[in-house]
Amino acid sequence: MTPASVGDYRELARRRLPPFLFHYIDGGAYDEETLRRNVGDLRGVALRQRVLRDVSRIDLSTELFGARAAMPVALAPVGIAGINARRGEVQAARAAAAAGLPFCLSTVSLCPIAEVAQASAAPFWFQLYMVRDRDFMRALLAEAARAACPVLVFTVDLPMPGARHRDMRTGLTGAPGWRGSARRIAQMASRPGWFWDVAVQGRPIALGNVAPVVGADSGFADYLGWIAQNFDPSVTWADIAWVREHWAGKLVIKGILDAEDAKAAIAAGADGIVVSNHGGRQLDGVLSTARALPAIAEVARGHVTVLADGGVRSGLDVVRMLALGAEGVLIGRAWVYALAARGETGVAHVLELLRAEMRIAMALTGCTRLQDISADVLA
Repeated sequence: MTPASVGDYRELARRRLPPFLFHYIDGGAYDEETLRRNVGDLRGVALRQRVLRDVSRIDLSTELFGARAAMPVALAPVGIAGINARRGEVQAARAAAAAGLPFCLSTVSLCPIAEVAQASAAPFWFQLYMVRDRDFMRALLAEAARAACPVLVFTVDLPMPGARHRDMRTGLTGAPGWRGSARRIAQMASRPGWFWDVAVQGRPIALGNVAPVVGADSGFADYLGWIAQNFDPSVTWADIAWVREHWAGKLVIKGILDAEDAKAAIAAGADGIVVSNHGGRQLDGVLSTARALPAIAEVARGHVTVLADGGVRSGLDVVRMLALGAEGVLIGRAWVYALAARGETGVAHVLELLRAEMRIAMALTGCTRLQDISADVLA
């Protein structure tokens, strides 16, 4: 099958990955109502089709935090994404750099900062959680600075992990000790292509950035246990000053879903925000990003750069997000599905699909520049 959409890549990823890995990517919290809203509400955004406009020259390029981007899209940080293909974050970073787009590396990536920096042809962003061990955070921030990461994406909507029922059903969480390990091993054995490519040839299978504190032989149970024990639920807006003290680059606050929190991020000195509900993976039942975005953009634009994620599965969705008030869009599942299916080639292809779909959507709404995409293109 030649994939023609992100949905096609999702199906290929489902076939290739062990079930516990696929559902970790694909799933959300509780009954996944917000996960469905993210996709459904965004698809429900109607655009105005305009005709007899000169759309022979369309410019998708923009500037994000002082750097040019070929289109207003960045690859969002995704935990343990690198286990979906051999040294997966390296492959994704290469594809993003070749496409002229930012890539954001997760704190809990398989590939450590230094490995991605050595392999990537362009600077990449780094994502960080607030954890109890401030010495660990300080060391990671220093390493990101040495790697010339220009942007720190600080995720604030995970004071504790959401209840993800799919992960319990598939055996990623829930069954401790040898029972859980046996279920995962059986699932890995059922996907020999993935097993040979990743588990055998992709070693070491360790959580690169947190291996110094979790252990070089850390696995899924260690990763999840480390999150539960070390993420700091006592963090407040006052702690942003600590981050600022140890980070000289651009600071983006990710996980904003309320206009009052957007105002607090501005007051704390953020350079940007990401309007996000963590892909529906934290508190189920909250607003979709598409529903929350306009009110937040109204108070934040002009003060900080407004990015958004959640439910984006096409270039048409990117245009919808821009019309709702975003200045840039982060994609998560879209690039990880493609990575799992076809590695770097798949990620590059998905980015090209988004670019082509954006051009069509802009042409048919009469827009030739990103500045033309506003609430005026909404039906």
